[in-house]
Amino acid sequence: MDHREALHQYIEATNTHEFSNVEKILHHQALFWFTNQTYSSKNEIQRYFEKAWDMIKEEVYRANDVEWLTVDKNSATCIYTYHYEGYHNGEFISGGGRATNVFCKNEEGEWKLIHEHLSSI
Repeated sequence: MDHREALHQYIEATNTHEFSNVEKILHHQALFWFTNQTYSSKNEIQRYFEKAWDMIKEEVYRANDVEWLTVDKNSATCIYTYHYEGYHNGEFISGGGRATNVFCKNEEGEWKLIHEHLSSI
C-alpha cells in the first residue's frame, strides 16, 4: 500500500461508520485538529467519530481535488476539499470544507494517518 491507497482506505473506513475500521489506519500518535477542538488520544478521536456518525445518519464522506504537497519514503501530506452528506433529524443535509492529512510509516513500514486538520468553508 502506498500513501494514496492509505488515504483511500481512510475514506472508505470512515464511511463504514465503524471506528474499528478507522482505527486500523490511524498512527498510535494521531492528532486531529478541528475548528475549535483538538483530539490527541484514540479514545477522544473515537468519541468524535461516533458522535458525528450519531448526529448525521447515513453520512457519506468524500475527498475531492486531492493534492499531495510532499511525499518521501516515510511521510506524505495532502490537502483536499471534503464533502459530507447525510440525514440530521430526518432531513437531508450536506456540507464541506478544507482538509489536511499527514501520513507516515509506522515501525512496521505501514502508512498510517498521524494528523488530520479539518475546517469548514
